[in-house]
Amino acid sequence: MATLDLFSSEPAAPDSSFHERLLYLREELHRLGHAYYVLDAPLVPDAEYDRLFQELQELEAAHPEWVTPDSPTQRVGGQVLDAFTSVRHAVPMLSIRTETDTESTGALAFDTRVRKELELSESDAPVEYVAELKFDGLAMNLRYEQGVLVQAATRGDGEYGEDVTQNIRTIGQIPLRLPAGVPAVLEVRGEVYMRRDDFEALNERQRARIAAGEKGEKTFVNPRNAAAGAVRQLDPGIAAQRPLSFFAYGLGEVTPASEGGPVFGTHYAMLQTLKSWGFPVAAQVKIARGAPELIAYHQRIGVGRDSLPFDIDGVVYKVNSLALQQRLGFVTREPRWAVAHKYPAQEQLTTVLAIDVQVGRTGKLTPVAKLAPVFVGGVTVTNATLHNEDEARRKDVRVGDTVIVRRAGDVIPEVVSVLLEKRAGEAPPFTMPRICPVCQSAAVREEGEADYRCTGGLFCSAQRKQAILHFAQRRAVEVEGLGDKLVEQLVDANVIRNLPDLYRLGLSALASLDRMADKSAQNIVDALEKSKQTTLPRFLFGLGIRHVGEATAKELARHFGTLDAIMDADEEALLAVSDVGPIVAQSIRTFFDQAHNREVVEQLRACGVTWPEGAPADAGPKPLAGKTLVLTGTLPTLGRDAAKDLIEAAGGKVSGSVSKKTHYVVAGAEAGSKLDKANELGVPVLDEAGLLELLK
Repeated sequence: MATLDLFSSEPAAPDSSFHERLLYLREELHRLGHAYYVLDAPLVPDAEYDRLFQELQELEAAHPEWVTPDSPTQRVGGQVLDAFTSVRHAVPMLSIRTETDTESTGALAFDTRVRKELELSESDAPVEYVAELKFDGLAMNLRYEQGVLVQAATRGDGEYGEDVTQNIRTIGQIPLRLPAGVPAVLEVRGEVYMRRDDFEALNERQRARIAAGEKGEKTFVNPRNAAAGAVRQLDPGIAAQRPLSFFAYGLGEVTPASEGGPVFGTHYAMLQTLKSWGFPVAAQVKIARGAPELIAYHQRIGVGRDSLPFDIDGVVYKVNSLALQQRLGFVTREPRWAVAHKYPAQEQLTTVLAIDVQVGRTGKLTPVAKLAPVFVGGVTVTNATLHNEDEARRKDVRVGDTVIVRRAGDVIPEVVSVLLEKRAGEAPPFTMPRICPVCQSAAVREEGEADYRCTGGLFCSAQRKQAILHFAQRRAVEVEGLGDKLVEQLVDANVIRNLPDLYRLGLSALASLDRMADKSAQNIVDALEKSKQTTLPRFLFGLGIRHVGEATAKELARHFGTLDAIMDADEEALLAVSDVGPIVAQSIRTFFDQAHNREVVEQLRACGVTWPEGAPADAGPKPLAGKTLVLTGTLPTLGRDAAKDLIEAAGGKVSGSVSKKTHYVVAGAEAGSKLDKANELGVPVLDEAGLLELLK
């Protein structure tokens, strides 16, 4: 039976006809491919396109007599824009097979196929592969003659591409002239892409232009879309304003060895030669022997995927030996010696069922789209943030819309964009309510802010719950076992009205709650007693002062030494603290100017919450003042938190990602992609002993 396509703007083919379904799939894939490759305006996520493509492949495999030359399965995809000169590739730019099994079995299946084609037995040595990143950008062919860049062409349909030389010349990473000794004819193939930070900066500029009333401007959906749009700009001046980057990963036409051209034995050797000629090659390229090392690479890159400065949607495995590549050959449009192994899709299509408003710890009102359940980024997603009223209206998200939802790593799922062509009905635009949906207090938007906030404070049960959970979390005073459901019961039953009420809880009050056994109640009482011994930074952070995070709390404690000194400090004194600016200083002063907040502090002290205090820190120079460090791997004796505390006490900052602004990377055992990035950027790398020496 033919499957029903829930996301097509056209009705699915009748179940009674496999052939009609096949014709429909071809037309739909042509339509989606045209929007993606030619118009640079993707209509659906990659995962949805892959699903339709795989279904067409299965139908054609079952009915080979229906295969025609114009089927999407018989070509690479995309067409040349009329505005650009057509270029015929001397060596076709073929795509590689996509392994849609995102688990480790995908790598195992590829290795099994290769070994079978090579007629290897279990006793034979493992096949050597090169493992690379699968960039989410635009494939490009760079042609050099006598060492000079003479032409840059897009992949196009694999046989013919578009001449975009003038735009590609604006990319600083691409050399215009190569060193002496390169082949007379050299075609280098790689990916043009846009870094995430460059993409965010570009969209900020676009938003400013839109706000200024400039016509024809728009923001971009994702870095790939922005990169493709820049490459296909008819005006190179506009393309030059859009920051693009490049990675090399292969060759096209090259002067043959018989005429003095290079001789490579392996794909890895070829990549290293490209690097020596001045082309950027990703630092994550590794040699992997056999399926176990392919699996390990896929898992390691997957863990560090979100810390990369650019988007990838998988990794690529290639047989390293060029002789074996030639022996394996091709099947239809794809090489047998390579495969793209994807990760779980980070974008998917779903439907907006409702738009609710959630109230946060500081009273912030956040619109949240309630979604038809969809599996994205490795989990089932039913909610996605719309951030604030302006963002919800800018994206024009309405109930009933078909939307693209994105989830990357631990990032909260968000709605990326609406498929307006699929909108049915006339649901009204979203408007933020002017009263709190929880306590009915007024919701106000302060001048210059994007967010509305409930004015109810601890009168609002939603804020009360979040304030208690924030205070009790691991990074604050840490009350083990005090989770969302228990706090919700305690607040809803009006057992807890403020933070000090936590420490007035008795065993009987806890044991009387639903599903709370005597032992569990005792564990909570014990955890509360243990939490009374804390530190000044943890207590400050736990109070939930707006704009005061962990790092700022540590600086305040270090600078003043005592809580009373912090509570009594005026804005001028607060501004003398590292990491405290005018907004933070005003927020701290406003918090402690409220009598009820000071009362909460005194009651917590009366309940026995205590911490060590001391003299203000020496105002002399600190060894790591102004320095940014990144921690990666496992250090021999220092835990991650202990190392971070030492660095911050010495005036340094600890970042979660490596960039050109990083001063040092501290690496321990099993350091991953952050160490690779440090080596790529030339950032100094220290071990634990080096860090301790630096702290002196």
